[in-house]
Amino acid sequence: MHTMILKTVVAVFLLTICLACNSNKTKKEDNISEMKKEITAKDILGSPDYLAMSYGGYRDADHNIEPTIDELKDDMKLLSAMGIKIVRTYKVHFPQAANLLQAITELKKEEPGFEMFVMLGIWIDCKNAWTEYEPDHHQESERNEVEIATAVALANKYPDVVKILAVGNEAMVRWAESYYVQPSVILKWVNHLQTLKKDGKLAKDLWITSSDDFASWGGGDPSYRTEDLEKLIHAVDYISMHTYPYHNTHYNPGFWKIPEHEESLSDLEKINAAMVRAVEFSKTQYDSVSNYVKSLGADKTIHIGETGWATISNGFYGPDGSKATDEYKEALFYKFMREWTNKAGISCFYFEAFNEPWKDANNSNGSENHFGLFTVEGQAKHALWDLVDEGVFNGLTRNGNPISKTYDGNKEELIKEVLVPPAAREMVHSR
Repeated sequence: MHTMILKTVVAVFLLTICLACNSNKTKKEDNISEMKKEITAKDILGSPDYLAMSYGGYRDADHNIEPTIDELKDDMKLLSAMGIKIVRTYKVHFPQAANLLQAITELKKEEPGFEMFVMLGIWIDCKNAWTEYEPDHHQESERNEVEIATAVALANKYPDVVKILAVGNEAMVRWAESYYVQPSVILKWVNHLQTLKKDGKLAKDLWITSSDDFASWGGGDPSYRTEDLEKLIHAVDYISMHTYPYHNTHYNPGFWKIPEHEESLSDLEKINAAMVRAVEFSKTQYDSVSNYVKSLGADKTIHIGETGWATISNGFYGPDGSKATDEYKEALFYKFMREWTNKAGISCFYFEAFNEPWKDANNSNGSENHFGLFTVEGQAKHALWDLVDEGVFNGLTRNGNPISKTYDGNKEELIKEVLVPPAAREMVHSR
């Protein structure tokens, strides 16, 4: 009798263990299956779980000095700590793009669970761009074909990292006088890449776009609304548009001026209200593109391929200009833009992660050098001070330096350099 009871207890015990093992095995298999599920652009774009950032890792005024693989890894670790999961590059004719893909691949092997994807930029320009000859905006550069082929090769070599190809950067907007092309050129290459996808020569889930100013996408001057642009809108997988209220504090400053009914506010209240209007300015440009796209019967999502706010300027946007430039305003713009786009399901490739001194190499205080959220040396600007306090950058470095705060974290010192936008009744603007 006791023997039978003992045998029954043992059998039940073994069955319980067996069921538990099978359950754990099923859970493990489910986890592995989930890990193996390939993340696509469709999963990434519009998701606040995949924050986006524009990235250039160049640390010197000399653009020929390339960041090393280890330096690129350091940058990706910093961005990952911020919650960034996809970065945008601009060209493949310098080694940085290929090296970045290698760096991310190595990080994924070194740190299981590390996640970073890339929107790979393809530089497109016109014949004679960047030469002593007059740019011919009706013919394209012979090198565009090489740029496309290189991007295709990289996308096929790193399919788990490259999720988007962007044909051109501000390549259709006419104020890009040194290099802009006609929409027919961008259309030609977008169609080429879409054909490669159909033929199985590129991943079918790889998304193709072009990243350009809101006006180039039909959101501004009606002269941009050509038949080729219509075809391009139908050809891309989504639209990547740029919006820069920062630059418009000089070129189109109506939103920037302090209206008379706000003149009684404190200085910081005036600045806060101006930055709210800056984001509303971007929303208006976004809506203008959206309305045009819908008018064509095109069902295309629109994401922000670029927007940002510089922290130093000795030109149009500084003390002698629109007074738009400082870290306090950048922090507000970054915060407000993230809040809007995350809530609206819009990806925002914020420009940019790090200062890049090569952009205006002959003018160290030129605004183009100072759009980063980090300085070259690795100081976190005001927009990121909270993250420093939270310890998300502990153990991480840039240029060998631990991450610290600008102004030694002294907000009072920062505020001393913050300028109030001009009053509407005082501001006289000439183009």
